[in-house]
Amino acid sequence: MAGFEIDAIDRRILMILQENGRLSNLEIAERVNLSPSPCLRRIRRLEESGVIRGYVALLDAQQLGLDLLAYVNVRLEKRSSPIVGARGEGMATVRPGATHADLFRAAVQTWPEVVACHAMTGEMDYLLRVQVEDMAHFSRFVQDQLLHHPSVIDVKTSFSLEKIKETTALPVR
Repeated sequence: MAGFEIDAIDRRILMILQENGRLSNLEIAERVNLSPSPCLRRIRRLEESGVIRGYVALLDAQQLGLDLLAYVNVRLEKRSSPIVGARGEGMATVRPGATHADLFRAAVQTWPEVVACHAMTGEMDYLLRVQVEDMAHFSRFVQDQLLHHPSVIDVKTSFSLEKIKETTALPVR
């Protein structure tokens, strides 16, 4: 939570920016019934506190030819002993004595196909959201990267058949 109280005006500003982050300060100020200066001060405070992490362009995966979306559950080796002499993609950034989880987390950062990775409770350790062109690309990723990784002992994949809802907007009401 922010180090300050987020009031109703801040929440309206956040909802507006989530809908369209390219609006000018003047347009936002008009929509929340503030003058531009106090509106800008509120936005800057939300940015500086980390409530607003940044601004991005949202791309359409299908327009880029990335038609296959997979959710991959990954289970890692559970031995807590450090990995000795591990080499390979993503492993150079891991400190000496790293665990299997450390190695896997570092490798995930180097895989552009992985657009999200979450540590999970339950039977599997991580959930990956993987966006690729097609099944051939997915197969290469799994065979050459994921299953080749020394920490991975099991993967289970589900493929998205249809997008029902997808949003980046958080419920700030």
